Amino acid sequence: MQATDLALLTDAAREAGEIATRYFKNAPDVTHKPDGAGPVTEADLAVNAMLEHELRAARPDYGWLSEETEDSTARLQTKRQFVIDPIDGTRAFIDGAKDWAHSLAIVEEGAVIAAAIYLPMRDQMFAASLGAGATCNQGKIRVSDVRMDNATILAAKVNLQPHFWKNQEVPAIKRTFRSSLAYRLCLVAAGRFDGMMTFRPSWEWDIAAGALIASEAGATITDQYDRDLRFNNRHPQVPGVLVAGPELHADFAARLEPPSPSA
Repeated sequence: MQATDLALLTDAAREAGEIATRYFKNAPDVTHKPDGAGPVTEADLAVNAMLEHELRAARPDYGWLSEETEDSTARLQTKRQFVIDPIDGTRAFIDGAKDWAHSLAIVEEGAVIAAAIYLPMRDQMFAASLGAGATCNQGKIRVSDVRMDNATILAAKVNLQPHFWKNQEVPAIKRTFRSSLAYRLCLVAAGRFDGMMTFRPSWEWDIAAGALIASEAGATITDQYDRDLRFNNRHPQVPGVLVAGPELHADFAARLEPPSPSA
């Protein structure tokens, strides 16, 4: 079933790319979500409508969680769930940059079992099934084994502020950034960068697919407090994400401030 589910996701991701590229650099309508939740384009909505129709028709017993669909507690009663970001990196999409992606995952009992992340403008399909490894365009990918002294990390500047780190000692690492969180996870999985961190609450649709791809590529991935990620939560967020090869991840985790009693 996992192999069949993965084929379903990769086919849907490519179809999503065909839709999104018709809007890309073509002045798509943009609106802004309430409460500063960010922009959404007509491309996001068109991709979401296709995915919801096609995927739910193929798997009517699966729950549904998507950034662009109003959430329902009905998904909590299902054994498996689709977790979808129709376009991850919407700001990059609006700006005409290449680094936006379609992120599709299937979750079972809190764990991701199949995942596809597709970047149409780079024609890169990252994919994974639980226990079967991770690929980019069907070629196996593997996380790097770089140690802290030579590590280059994908992270926003805010994550290197002293208050996140024990004794306010920020590691001496090289930092860079990409707009799409899903793509950042794939870049770590492929060994292009050595780790990724974000110390803000992260929506499940941004990270579910990338979490499996990185894990199947040999990375350790946790929340910012070194706890296992679980998905299909009632409130679909996790407290930050930390991903790197096992040794580098352990080094970062040991240097980070532990959670407060209320976290």
